[in-house]
Amino acid sequence: MVFLVVLVVAVVVLLVVVRAAAASGEPDRAARRAPRPPQKRVPPPGPDDDPEFLRELGRRIRKDDGSPA
Repeated sequence: MVFLVVLVVAVVVLLVVVRAAAASGEPDRAARRAPRPPQKRVPPPGPDDDPEFLRELGRRIRKDDGSPA
């Protein structure tokens, strides 16, 4: 019987402590963090979107590759 009374008192004390901590107004850890600004993900440009790559490709095509005709 004593064990039951001690258990009920412990639960009541625990509830009072939890409510007091919640009422203190201190936000939890997750709420204290500043939200991150959304990161803009830009995919890397493909080679066909790069003007310098296209110029170099044109030079290679026009250039004689040295193979016998």
